[in-house]
Amino acid sequence: MPKKVLIITYYWPPAGGPGVQRWLKFVKYLGDFEVEPIVCIPENPTYPLEDTTLGKEVPKGLQLIKSPINEPYKKAKLVSKSSTETVSKGIIHQPKNQSLVEKLLLFIRGNFFIPDARKGWIQPTTALLKETIQKEGIDTIITTGPPHSVHLIGLGLKEVLGVRWIADFRDPWTTIGYHKKLKLLPFAKRKHKQLESQVLNTADEILVTSFTTQNEFEAITQQPIAVITNGYDVEEVPEQKRTRKFSIMHIGSLLTDRNPKVLWEVLQEMTEEDSIFKSQLELTFVGAISDEVLSSLEAHELSQFANLKGYVSHKSALKYQRKAQVLLLVEIDSEETKCIIPGKLFEYIAAKRPILALGPEASDVQHIIRETKAGHYFTYVEKDALKIAIQTYFEDYSKQRLEVNSVGLAKYSRKALTEKLSKIIRNEA
Repeated sequence: MPKKVLIITYYWPPAGGPGVQRWLKFVKYLGDFEVEPIVCIPENPTYPLEDTTLGKEVPKGLQLIKSPINEPYKKAKLVSKSSTETVSKGIIHQPKNQSLVEKLLLFIRGNFFIPDARKGWIQPTTALLKETIQKEGIDTIITTGPPHSVHLIGLGLKEVLGVRWIADFRDPWTTIGYHKKLKLLPFAKRKHKQLESQVLNTADEILVTSFTTQNEFEAITQQPIAVITNGYDVEEVPEQKRTRKFSIMHIGSLLTDRNPKVLWEVLQEMTEEDSIFKSQLELTFVGAISDEVLSSLEAHELSQFANLKGYVSHKSALKYQRKAQVLLLVEIDSEETKCIIPGKLFEYIAAKRPILALGPEASDVQHIIRETKAGHYFTYVEKDALKIAIQTYFEDYSKQRLEVNSVGLAKYSRKALTEKLSKIIRNEA
């Protein structure tokens, strides 16, 4: 008989972006491993991005519980729609480029909405789910954050009903890169730390997406921590014709701090030194791109090569990945981002296109790219090595032999990862 599990998540179709895909894919496959998921989602959420194509992957007959949420972003739009949408998408400009309204919204968000702007979902959802858990005979619940308010729903249900609680962290809490940008007062910093510790020490088991986060959390709690990374789905993507030009393509948001100036410097040098390279270069950006990145491209005389596609559906993004000559992966150069493994990394590898990645030294992404032989990874100080790699890619492109032979990808398939999750849910791990 399948084991029932209640999954509480803020992001669910029609939400777009990477936040929705992890648990949508788990739910898609859990039934294959004797687990019956029941999913609780907000009834009236405000999603910064939407992708209606993802709704087709929701299993038929899935029991969905919808709980109303009071979204402050809806009210904030009455003050400034553009600034509210910017903040809600996670785009935080450099302090010198922030408007007065954006500074005010960040201050309010950081100090009046702890742990986050979805805190209004905690109380009504906790009350609603008490009855459901008892009625359905559920003994295991899973919460996934961010938003970390969702974990406080799990905390309340654990304390009242004593259910087994698994807390899934798609990103860290207090060590995530944007946390320090929220203009937190001392009391707010202490409150975040206190809530983080309470969740980590009350949950029966913790799931994380990277080994670096696992190490960080092991310094806070003695509770068992399992690493289940994000992954790729075996998608039926039609064969795509690759771009005619030497396209270096980035899929996803390229926000303010994710601005690889060393790459722009290298590409500027190469266009000045090699007229053939200049005639063939194309920079394609699929997703949101910040004004700061656009300004950097202009400053390095690269705007003429930029092809801005904007946000597209996940299905379209998979097609773009296969059209690229080289796939670009960029992470912020900081200690806090060593733990970030974007879900698109595994899709990049599955697309079988060479990866050009930049990020901090000794990151989990660096380890996976080297492990799978899927491309090249550079830190922000390896300018000469970066240039050589791009030159090699271009030479192979010119000879029509730009290929990659990655290995060891099967363990990162969504179905394989779901099997690992199912064993934890059934207490067999």
